[in-house]
Amino acid sequence: MGDAVMDNGALEPRPHYFRDLSDVPVELEPPTGTVTDTRNRQLRDLRISVTDRCNFRCVYCMPKEIFGKDFTFMERAELLTFEEMTRLARIAVAHGVEKIRLTGGEPLLRKGLEELVGMLAALKTPDGRDIDIALTTNGSALAVKAQSLKDAGLKRVTVSLDSLDDATFKAMNDVNFPVAKVLHGIDVAHEVGLGPIKINMVMKRGQNDQDIVSMARHFKGSPYILRFIEFMDVGTSNGWKMGEVVPSAEVISRINAELPLEEIAPNYNGETSARWRYRDGSGEIGVISSVTQSFCHSCTRVRVSTEGKLFTCLFATDGHDLSALMRSGCSDEQLSTVMAHIWRERTDRYSELRSAKTRELRATGKTKIEMSYIGG
Repeated sequence: MGDAVMDNGALEPRPHYFRDLSDVPVELEPPTGTVTDTRNRQLRDLRISVTDRCNFRCVYCMPKEIFGKDFTFMERAELLTFEEMTRLARIAVAHGVEKIRLTGGEPLLRKGLEELVGMLAALKTPDGRDIDIALTTNGSALAVKAQSLKDAGLKRVTVSLDSLDDATFKAMNDVNFPVAKVLHGIDVAHEVGLGPIKINMVMKRGQNDQDIVSMARHFKGSPYILRFIEFMDVGTSNGWKMGEVVPSAEVISRINAELPLEEIAPNYNGETSARWRYRDGSGEIGVISSVTQSFCHSCTRVRVSTEGKLFTCLFATDGHDLSALMRSGCSDEQLSTVMAHIWRERTDRYSELRSAKTRELRATGKTKIEMSYIGG
């Protein structure tokens, strides 16, 4: 692809990709605790995909017609080891990362995940604070794993739950998994202290949007924070169409008509979810408007895939192969320098440029990474 055009008309350079030791800068630089990209966004959040496998076949993420019985997942030798994940996390923390989220696939399918959680929980920020360790899960194994994960150092979980109606939920996960088991897992996670628990509902018009108000009513007054996420054009396998997106503004309007809401301030700069609370004081909800209201300007996330490629955008087409660097003898100082260079060169703002980027990708034949590969 050629260079993109910036707002001021100047050419926006494409990032240099680090794939082997010959790409590593000769002049090494120690981490300073903060690094900013071309749009002055600081590196603050790291998401690590611990597996590409999942036991659900959700229609918006891993549809069965693509990820069927014959689909080939990665071999164990291809995956990052827990030691390699922790090494990358330690370097990212030295550059300013304060939050680490474990994703997948379904992360609870990764054998021995508690060991990784314990290793990450031992990390400290440069000024000695604990790292916020969280996990996103479909909840299918949460009742069994919640206590051991809490004991290992996990602080919070986010659970994907797209409907309370059993028939709709089973149609969405497409493996006939009952909603009652997920709800039980959520309650167990709350009981052991993994919180505040957030519940994510991805809305797809014509499939589960009829359950928006009933979901809000069910979790109103509970200790859980329900968040509504616009159906995103991540990857190419989910058959995304703009007409299937339920805008966040419509969600708020529907709920407010029955359960009056008022907007409240974000918890921190760069929070992706716009917060609303019930006027009677019985809790809050959030809306993540990744399609209709871009938050690229405040994105502080970097993602590491299951086999060790670093991506600076959820909608990226290419990644930096940190696994190849590590397994070819790259030192911590070299890895730190590479990570700093990658973030400083970052120009990503796909959601702001969605229409133009979509045309560009079609013209070049490139495809975006899949949600199941890099995590949400």
